[in-house]
Amino acid sequence: MRICSGCMTDGKIGRTMGHDHGHDHDHDHDHGHGHGHEHGAGHSHGVSGDADKRWLSVGLALIVGFMLIEVVIGVLANSLALLSDAAHMLTDAASIVLALTAIRIAARPAQGKYTYGFKRAEILSAQANGITLLVLAGWLAYEAVRRLIEPPQVTGGLVVITALIGIAVNVLASWAISKANRSSLNIEGAFQHVLNDLYGFIATAVAGVIVLVTGFARADAIATLIVVALMVKAGLGLVRESSRIFLEAAPTGVDPDAVGRRLVAVDGVDEVHDLHIWQITSGSIALSAHVLVRPGADCHGLRQRIEDVLHHDYGITHTTLQVDHSTTLTPGSTADAERLLPMLEDHCDDAHGPVHRVGRGN
Repeated sequence: MRICSGCMTDGKIGRTMGHDHGHDHDHDHDHGHGHGHEHGAGHSHGVSGDADKRWLSVGLALIVGFMLIEVVIGVLANSLALLSDAAHMLTDAASIVLALTAIRIAARPAQGKYTYGFKRAEILSAQANGITLLVLAGWLAYEAVRRLIEPPQVTGGLVVITALIGIAVNVLASWAISKANRSSLNIEGAFQHVLNDLYGFIATAVAGVIVLVTGFARADAIATLIVVALMVKAGLGLVRESSRIFLEAAPTGVDPDAVGRRLVAVDGVDEVHDLHIWQITSGSIALSAHVLVRPGADCHGLRQRIEDVLHHDYGITHTTLQVDHSTTLTPGSTADAERLLPMLEDHCDDAHGPVHRVGRGN
């Protein structure tokens, strides 16, 4: 049995026919559909602006300039730690370039078959950057182990001086990137990379002092392994978070079951099912659900109340809600509940996820 949508009552079983479809931008307009869309004024969908590009460009200039100096000194000093830091800075620079490119692509409007536009370009670049970090970390780990076995001669003085300068440069770069919109996975990834690189420079400086004072050449390789650990942590984080978005998992911190229980607690709502919560891109959370309301209830009014709850309690402003009337129930009637259950469970040919009902645990 399929329960249809809308606000025009079918007298046979008290279900509703027709749909209500509203979009809340700066105005409301209704079509005869049982869907509601709400986006909210000023909703940016996580796309970064011109200010972000400027701050990223400042960080990029600092990183690239010092990276070139570090490569030259690393070769002259025969320091793998410095070269590993330079390689890490290269990935930092690449992540910023990718972020800048993705920001430009993501700003393109939706068109043709790309109904969401190109907003996930930022997520693609973040994942590519994370994978690159992991590959580079593997290579550096191999080189570090090789140098632990056969340590080369390392010039500690040059390593210390360069590392101290690197600390200053990375502090400035981290500050610049922190001014951008860090709710973007791309920008946050770039920030974390530069911050982790700062930790790497601190480890390199300590290794340089140890080599200079004690002559313990293996300290350089040990510092490299510390940098590798930081790179792996950052790389895994980027790959994990970008994969969650691509797999359309619920955002971190949003529990779909809790959302379902909250919605079914709205007065007039009998059931919420086919509840899906996902991210279009960083900071842009979307939700869709099929909502069954009590017979005779105002579908439009309840949809607005549900959207208000989602907005104020969870910060979700991009919603698509299909609102239908359920069959007539006698309050407290076990017979009615048993009669309604198979009808509700059979409302959809391909139901997804748990069903949230009044008075039932989920």
